[in-house]
Parts: sequence; structure tokens; C-alpha cells
Amino acid sequence: MIHGKPLNRAIHRATLGALLAGGLAVSGAASAAPQGLYSTDELLDADVYATGSSAQVGEVEDILLDNDMTVRALVIDTGSLLDLKGNQQFVIEAGKFTVETQNGHDLEAIEYRVNVDLNEAQLAEQPAYTNDWWQDARQGAQQAWERTKEGAASAWESTQEGASRALDRIGKALENVGEKTQDAANQ
Repeated sequence: MIHGKPLNRAIHRATLGALLAGGLAVSGAASAAPQGLYSTDELLDADVYATGSSAQVGEVEDILLDNDMTVRALVIDTGSLLDLKGNQQFVIEAGKFTVETQNGHDLEAIEYRVNVDLNEAQLAEQPAYTNDWWQDARQGAQQAWERTKEGAASAWESTQEGASRALDRIGKALENVGEKTQDAANQ
């Protein structure tokens, strides 16, 4: 999160808000339909609840995006809420949480509740948000991105080669038909 000038922070949050539009699943009684647009300003610090718990287990500390700018994970700060030693921050991958929207029609009153699809014990087993995790995740994401690009390039080359061979065969077949037609016309 940017803690610099107010304009930079506002631009950062506005950009993340636009990127989150398609990246969050929404559920629950508060709002059962996707909202289409989410405010990162309100999502950051949203209360987090674990499956089977009516008590708050933490709050959203950060939102992590992939190279393609989709939400990869949320960082949940449990503080001292989970009976753990000191403040803990855990990475909750996309697909393991949903977001409920409350007062979604009023920007000044909008609130989010994040529900993780984990109980408190499972939440405490999620990866800790540390520099080591960050470096490993960054490297893994970059390698996956490179493999995807290489795979796409290879598929494109294979498609081009296959199409070229097919066109060559079609051309030869048409040439043979033309020669046979010419031979038949000459007889």
C-alpha cells in the first residue's frame, strides 16, 4: 500500500478498485449478486470471518494481484484475534474467500465482510505473509507467466505450421485436379 502523497494513494486505490471488478466472488445474504465494482478503500481493513465462527478473526491488510492484474490473494491480519503469538498475517488464495457487500448502493456507507472458507485452525495453517513467501511467490508467478507465454508461442507456431502444411496439400490437390481436368479435356 502506498503511504506517500494523498494523490498517489487515491490513484493507487482507484486503480485497484477497477482491477477488482471481476476478481472477487460475492456471496451471503447481504448481497448475493456480483457488484461489478469493488472499492479497495473499503475492502482494505474489511472484517474477516472464518467458517463456523461468528467472531471476527482478522481484517484485510493487503490485496495481491497477478501479472494479468487479477486478484490472486488477500493478506489477512489476525492481530491477536486467533490466540496466536503476536500479530500474524496470512495469505488467503483467491477461491478460498468470498466477499459480502452491505449498503452497496451508497458509496459513503458501503461495507464489506470477507468470509474465508477455512475454520480458524485452517486459517492459521495458511502461508505467513513474510518476505520469504513474497520472494517465492513472485518467482513462481514469474516462472508460470513465462511458461504460459512460451506455451502460447509454441501453440501459435504449431498452428501456423499445421495450417501451412494443410494449405500446401490443398494446393497440390487442386493442381492435380487441374492437371487431370486438362488431360481429360485434351483427349
